[in-house]
Amino acid sequence: MSFTVDISELAGLRERLAEFGEQVQDDVAMSGVAAMARVVYTEARLLAPRSERAHWFHGTQFRVNGTKYLFQPGTLHDSIYRKFSPERSSKSLKLYRVSWNHRKCPYGFMVEFGTRNAGANSFLRRSMARVPDAINAGKAAIGEALTRVGGAT
Repeated sequence: MSFTVDISELAGLRERLAEFGEQVQDDVAMSGVAAMARVVYTEARLLAPRSERAHWFHGTQFRVNGTKYLFQPGTLHDSIYRKFSPERSSKSLKLYRVSWNHRKCPYGFMVEFGTRNAGANSFLRRSMARVPDAINAGKAAIGEALTRVGGAT
C-alpha cells in the first residue's frame, strides 16, 4: 500500500507558525510588562502629594508676562500616567513609561526634585522601591498568559 500527500498547500506554514509564535511571545511579554508598570504607577499615584486647597503656580516668565495658573487639589495625582512606548521597545525589550503629564501639571518636576526654596517630595522615584513587587506581579501575569495560551483556561 502506498499513498501520496500533496504538501504544496502547506507552503508558508512554517513562516505563519513562526509569526504566531512571535505574536504569542509578544502578548505574553506585554502582559508581564503591563502588570509591572501598573504596580509602579499605582504606587506613584499613592505617593503623589495632594494639597488641601487650590494653589497658584507660575513659570519662569511670570516676572515678564505676569501669567499664573490655578491648580485644583489632586492635579498632580491625576496627571500621572503609564503608557506603552513602542518607539523605545523591540522584540526583546518592552518599555512602559510611568510619569506625570507635564502639560496637565507643569510643577510636577518641582515637587519631584524640589527647588532652592522647597525640598523634594519625591513620589515617582520613591515608587521605584516597589520594583521587586512589580517583578513578582509581572511573573504572575506572564504565568497567567502562558496558561491562557496553553489552553488550560
